[in-house]
Amino acid sequence: MGDEETTSGEQYFAEQPHARSARVERRFLYQGELLSFVVDTGIFASHGLDPGTALLIENLSLERSDRVLDLGCGWGAVGVAAAKSAPDGKVVLTDVNRRAARLARENLERNRVRNGEVRVGSLYAPVAGERFDVIATNPPFHAGRALVLSLLREAPEHLSARGRVLLVGKGSQGIRFYQEWLEANWPGSVTVLGRGSGYRVLEARVEHRRSTD
Repeated sequence: MGDEETTSGEQYFAEQPHARSARVERRFLYQGELLSFVVDTGIFASHGLDPGTALLIENLSLERSDRVLDLGCGWGAVGVAAAKSAPDGKVVLTDVNRRAARLARENLERNRVRNGEVRVGSLYAPVAGERFDVIATNPPFHAGRALVLSLLREAPEHLSARGRVLLVGKGSQGIRFYQEWLEANWPGSVTVLGRGSGYRVLEARVEHRRSTD
């Protein structure tokens, strides 16, 4: 998620962060329900909900039965919100950071989510052969452009016939570059769903992409 580094200087997308644990509780209101989370050092947004993720959650717009992939889930804010918004669907949360994955599992339980599960691994490795109606991600921009482009290139293999990717980022993270890349490679499918605090949420729909192949 995002491009934040941990307070110790190590990258939050390390598999095993070494920062000393300092757990705190954070809460935010979503669709009239007060959600409760534990966050910790050594992961993305270790102090609480960041503006980009908040904007992504605000623009989820899910159907009740959607299958959702929260790719790079961190402590699970997007995944928990998605599970609440799609109660008849299924949400899979993935992260390469094992501390983040443990927190995400705990946060699913704290918020009584029964239609979600957490898996550990990089990009789409934990969901090989599976397809989703929505892939939502605040990707690890600090990990480099090649990784983010791999995420986008491989997305169609993991989307249903009318599936879509929701991607959030800001100017300093190169979100305009990724928007242009999507517009060139998924023509006619890209929409800016929301803007705020320098961030924008992009939506790209695979059905339009396939119709131009």
